[in-house]
Amino acid sequence: MISTSQGRLQDRRPLSIIDIGSNSIRLVVYEGLARSPTTLFNEKMLAGLGRGIVSTGKLDPEAVTRSMEEFRRFRALSEQVGAEQMYVLATAAAREAVNGPDFIQRAEDVLKTEVQVLSGRQEAHYSALGVISGFHPANGIAGDLGGGSLELVDVDGEAIGDGITLPLGGLRLQDMAKNSLAQAAKIARDELERAKLLKGGQGRPFYAVGGTWRNLARLYMEMTSYPLSVMHHYEIGIDSATNFLKQVAKGEIEKVRGIEGVSKNRRSLLPYGAIVLQEIMTAMQPSKIIVSALGVREGFLYSLLDKAEQKADPLISASEELARLRSRSVTHAHELVEWTGKTFAAFGIEETVDEARYRQAACLLADIGWRAHPEYRGKQSLNIIAHASFIGVDHPGRAFLALANAYRHEGIFNESIAPEIKALATPRYIERARVLAAVMRVVYLLTAAMPGVMPRLKWESRGNGVLALVLPASLADLYGERPAGRLAQLARVTNRRLVLAVEGGPNMPAK
Repeated sequence: MISTSQGRLQDRRPLSIIDIGSNSIRLVVYEGLARSPTTLFNEKMLAGLGRGIVSTGKLDPEAVTRSMEEFRRFRALSEQVGAEQMYVLATAAAREAVNGPDFIQRAEDVLKTEVQVLSGRQEAHYSALGVISGFHPANGIAGDLGGGSLELVDVDGEAIGDGITLPLGGLRLQDMAKNSLAQAAKIARDELERAKLLKGGQGRPFYAVGGTWRNLARLYMEMTSYPLSVMHHYEIGIDSATNFLKQVAKGEIEKVRGIEGVSKNRRSLLPYGAIVLQEIMTAMQPSKIIVSALGVREGFLYSLLDKAEQKADPLISASEELARLRSRSVTHAHELVEWTGKTFAAFGIEETVDEARYRQAACLLADIGWRAHPEYRGKQSLNIIAHASFIGVDHPGRAFLALANAYRHEGIFNESIAPEIKALATPRYIERARVLAAVMRVVYLLTAAMPGVMPRLKWESRGNGVLALVLPASLADLYGERPAGRLAQLARVTNRRLVLAVEGGPNMPAK
């Protein structure tokens, strides 16, 4: 029997995926099937199955032997974690190699389950679903660069448009070019001429999927001292990317600052990944490059969800999970979502769709740091939120979520809070984070973080521009100087005249 701690969601049933790629083989065990999947265990090996396949037509013999040994271990690990279902997916190398069928049969014998060999169309489909699942919404061209192939697909919201599979994976391109970077650029250019869908991506984002491109992005983060080491939804401007890619495409990677952060086994493929991305940028003319941490595996999981679950907001789902796991009362968190919405409306604060989503998520996350020492709750919460494995949120939005929680704990006028995170947020987001935090600071003193009070609070106009926060008479004992003082902070940050009042009783001006 597998013992689970209270840090796990008890209604989830673990499942695992083994992803057999041309370069790497990875085992990922997920906590359960969910809109925003959480990883319980993750391990990979760089097998290099597709190395030399262009010249031999076969999977690398040594890699095959090593893979079988790892499959045995991966199966044991999957069972150890308690996965009730194991899915095995194989991509380009396994489907194209002459000895691919024999390899698959041996793998099935070791893993004791069916291996799904994805066609190029299926691989592109699941990759597109991975991008669709990770952004809210996606609208551009998704490109998944593996060791053996490149899948390009047009995505727009939940719609999957034209797609194509090209033999431009890093290992394959290296083999086809016979280690010549100049020849690799010519091959990539010629192959991408067949990808007519790239023309339809002009002025739209390009979503970069796959380990080689993520490592390029990580290298660029290091080189530019980017303050947040979160890969998903990391955006790179076209102009700033051009010179960087040009340097890497020349094979001068050892000179690039931060290269020590990329494993030596991965470094040899970085120039080829840079070359392919350069040629895509030339052919497509995208508005920007956005890195996606989600690909075929996550797209496959997304396909297993029912339609209602697929339509759920992944950021809200993940925030809800954290509230269930770490807050004093998830019911209080939901009341805070509703009450802050009414408060913003009473104050005449308009929200975009994303601003409303981010406010909702911030409210769900507002109490996740309560177990920390009071002096460190803000810092701990900020770090958890800023670096959480959230999807459906860009980096400025992530900064808003973290700052709202930090201001709530450390004071809305504390200018020393996380300057590196503030640098990622827009001025509007910083101001919204202060306002939301100020509202939270008022209401937490009235509710003690427990449900039942907020639904009974209301805002009333008292004339002359005065807005009163009114407690019902039955809650008159909550009336006092401390909440009035916090209301004064809210008045200051919103430039409004506010009073704390009891229904049928006294008013206490916010001072």
